[in-house]
Amino acid sequence: MRTVRPKKFLGQHFLTDLDVARRIADTVDACPELPVLEVGPGMGVMTQFLMQKARTLKVVELDFESVEYLRRTWPQMEDNIIEDDFLKMHLERTFDGQPFVLTGNYPYNISSQIFFKMLDNKDMIPCCTGMIQKEVADRICARPGTKAYGILSVLIQAWYTPEYLFTVEPGVFNPPPKVRSAVIRLTRNDTHSLGCDETLFRRLVKTTFNQRRKTLRNNIRPLLNELAQTAAGSLTTDDFASFLADPLFNLRPEQLTLEQFVDLTNSLKGWLQKP
Repeated sequence: MRTVRPKKFLGQHFLTDLDVARRIADTVDACPELPVLEVGPGMGVMTQFLMQKARTLKVVELDFESVEYLRRTWPQMEDNIIEDDFLKMHLERTFDGQPFVLTGNYPYNISSQIFFKMLDNKDMIPCCTGMIQKEVADRICARPGTKAYGILSVLIQAWYTPEYLFTVEPGVFNPPPKVRSAVIRLTRNDTHSLGCDETLFRRLVKTTFNQRRKTLRNNIRPLLNELAQTAAGSLTTDDFASFLADPLFNLRPEQLTLEQFVDLTNSLKGWLQKP
């Protein structure tokens, strides 16, 4: 049977090692009973092991060639193969609003976007597993004060507990990527509210890490200027100086804990609402 040609523009690196594929598929066992959505199944190297589990399985694939291969190879999956772009899907329709496990050998070129999509649908995705670039996995699992700690670390750890499960070498892919890969699992924590304006929180985190080598005092100024223009009150130069006098602004963003980012969001919100 003709195989699928990996397409660079889709970030495809097909896993060829069956043992690794089985190990990744087994990561969903930590979240039993829930249905599973696999992203980017390609030629189904993981799919075949997920199919062996006693739970509903759907796969979403954008590549029409891969979709045709899946339909020919596993005709019993016909009704559960979704030919679509995962990033554009309405996930609440996937399993009729039921929570599900997200997994996959994620395309390298959209892995971060996949996790942002997960965060937007966190109440439907109590568990997410899969394989990504090792560098991205390190960032997701990083702790404050480390070089890898950044946007993904803070935003994901606010809602999920990350586990770095194992490393995968380039030689088990076709074509081999130029980087090492890693398998992770994210499990929803008990947080239901951060206790702050969550939209402002996300914006603050993204802004401060855009220039991570600078102190918070320097890299937050553009955001303060922008927000001040739409603030209800009249903010003066003295108001700016007073707000930025907090010693916290001497730190760089990677030195802040999740709790400090929440506190800073609340402080910023209060400053904007100054009469």
